[in-house]
Amino acid sequence: MQATKDMTIGELLMMDRSVGAILMENGMHCVGCPSAAGETLEEASMVHGMDIDKLMHDINAYLANK
Repeated sequence: MQATKDMTIGELLMMDRSVGAILMENGMHCVGCPSAAGETLEEASMVHGMDIDKLMHDINAYLANK
């Protein structure tokens, strides 16, 4: 399992709900917002001023060690 920048937050959470904690740790506190489910990880990262590469690294490191 691996996440990509073009996955929506909803798709990612359906893949593994525990990733929500990683999103929140990185500053994305609107994970439960209905509109967030349709945003891609890249779109949400831009809106929140987050480093998409760090976020992808954190998510995929978690998924690889699962």
